[in-house]
Amino acid sequence: MSVQERFDKAAADVKSLKSSPSDNDLLEVYALFKQGSIGDCNTDKPGFLDFKGKAKWEAWNGKKGISKEDAMEAYIKKVQELIASIGMA
Repeated sequence: MSVQERFDKAAADVKSLKSSPSDNDLLEVYALFKQGSIGDCNTDKPGFLDFKGKAKWEAWNGKKGISKEDAMEAYIKKVQELIASIGMA
């Protein structure tokens, strides 16, 4: 399978986890997914009171400079780790 196919499969698999990962794991998965699918963060930083949006933006922006392919590989690895620790429904 190509990196894109494995990335797409991991994106589908992550939706079938038995339970929700920790907030830190969720932010990591989100940031790697965005970096792998879009590239560097291309949106303005959310306002001060948008805590969730700000955390997501900071996580994604923290991946700046990582190539799409490297981010895809890291995403696939992270999802596999979550499946191993949490399991799938």
